[in-house]
Amino acid sequence: METVGLDLGGTKILAALVTDDGDVVAEHRVPTPDTDAAAIVEALAGAAVAVAGGRSLVAVGVGAAGLVDAQGTVRYAPNVPALIEFPLAQRLSDRLGMPVAVDNDANAAAWGEAIHGAARGVDDVLVVTLGTGIGGGIITGGRLYRGANGFAAEIGHFPVVDEGPACACGIDGHWEAMASGTALGVFARRRAAQGDIPDVVDRAGGDPEAVTGEHVTASALEGDPAAIALVEDFAGVVALGLAGLANILDPALVVIGGGLVTLGDTLLDPLRTEFRRLVEAGAHRPEIPVVAAELGERAGAIGAAALARGLVGG
Repeated sequence: METVGLDLGGTKILAALVTDDGDVVAEHRVPTPDTDAAAIVEALAGAAVAVAGGRSLVAVGVGAAGLVDAQGTVRYAPNVPALIEFPLAQRLSDRLGMPVAVDNDANAAAWGEAIHGAARGVDDVLVVTLGTGIGGGIITGGRLYRGANGFAAEIGHFPVVDEGPACACGIDGHWEAMASGTALGVFARRRAAQGDIPDVVDRAGGDPEAVTGEHVTASALEGDPAAIALVEDFAGVVALGLAGLANILDPALVVIGGGLVTLGDTLLDPLRTEFRRLVEAGAHRPEIPVVAAELGERAGAIGAAALARGLVGG
């Protein structure tokens, strides 16, 4: 069985035609309209039809950036404000004439990794996406955990420190404000102003205020010692949040995805070391492996397609 998964972000829609083995048969990308909800529905429908390439569709899944309730209504979407309080599942289902599943994009990515990626065969998993922000998904007992209202696993938005750096959501001290790709850029600009990361500053055209997380990543991957040291310090902040979540959830596995995973073991090795140090009773509990995600930028679309299969018994 082939189903379509749609990864709906603030700037683009990625559509994938996916087999029940998780293989991507075709993909299609279109910009996300910035006008109104009706235009977004049309763009999603058009992308689904285009990627199907004339095949008959049976179900479609959508991973949407925002809070999505159990009925597939997008309750809050800071990056796609036209969808706030919009019944996306029902409207897209009406437009396409078939069942449509809508979930949070990080939940969809987590489900993709659980069914077809790094967490295959593991029933209790924490999936963390480190990108512009921090997203997450929780698999417990082999099922995606959504909470009472469908809003569970907003892991970037739990408070780590009081009166800490401002988070994009408007509340200070959230983990996302300290351990995301955006936060890495903030961290790096402080180091740049002190003259500590000259190679990184050179990549930013010599302007310390222009330094981003991408500049740090490039320097670290090319072996710059100062950039690697910065990444190691940053990994400690990531580990702080992971350890807290592991103490609460007791996962068998932690999967790290998102743009920062391109750092590979430059990030993951110090992250694993600090995570083991911070997790409760680390010497007296089974080790919780921390591994890189496998599905890359397609994870959300592949997971959304898997959610769609669940609507039709696949």
